[in-house]
Amino acid sequence: MTTSPIDIDHLAMKRVDLTCPVDPAELRKLQLGDMVYLTGTIFTGREGLYKRWLDDGIEPPVPLHEISNANFHCSPAAARREDGQYDVKAVTGTASFRFGKWFNRFFERSGVKVIIGKAGLSSEDYRRLFVPHGAVYLTTVGYGLGATYGHAIRHIPAVHWLEELGIAQAMWVLEVSSMGPFIVECDAQGNSLFELSNERINAGLKDVYGDLPQPVLRRFGEVIDRQQEVI
Repeated sequence: MTTSPIDIDHLAMKRVDLTCPVDPAELRKLQLGDMVYLTGTIFTGREGLYKRWLDDGIEPPVPLHEISNANFHCSPAAARREDGQYDVKAVTGTASFRFGKWFNRFFERSGVKVIIGKAGLSSEDYRRLFVPHGAVYLTTVGYGLGATYGHAIRHIPAVHWLEELGIAQAMWVLEVSSMGPFIVECDAQGNSLFELSNERINAGLKDVYGDLPQPVLRRFGEVIDRQQEVI
């Protein structure tokens, strides 16, 4: 696939409010760096869900496409109330590259179009796994916004496989209002914001190293030559 070059210096990083389940036409409008806020129904799901369903062949209690097309790779901080219901006060994104082996089957069977998580994948993986299914990737913003994301949760309609998988791995169905910001890391063409940013940073590292003075007290592996550094 051929894509037009993207100048990261001119990304608008505009705010985009989306309603879940998300209209695929709205996803095609997203640009790298856009700050997305989600309202509606989303569901959490980590390795436990993916493995139990796709490897072990155990169908979820509710078909995922009937819940939402937005899946959040996260660990919720959940507490049970006296009335038996649950509160989720914070959610922490988890690294999504670990899910690569399941993505093709997951997208085909779930109808999911939005993956939310941490760290992302490579543009090669996005174009191979996400683009054919019309999916995009939204990344959380560091660890410090867990409580901010949790504050956007208005209701927890259901939690599935809690006993089987535990709090962190269970599938939590969340009703959210303006949950965000999430940053568009992968757009509909499979471009990666992180990859483009890393290319820009790496291109200037040689000049940065060139101006560094030799350390007075040098520890093992501490050098200013990038070709020799081991730490």
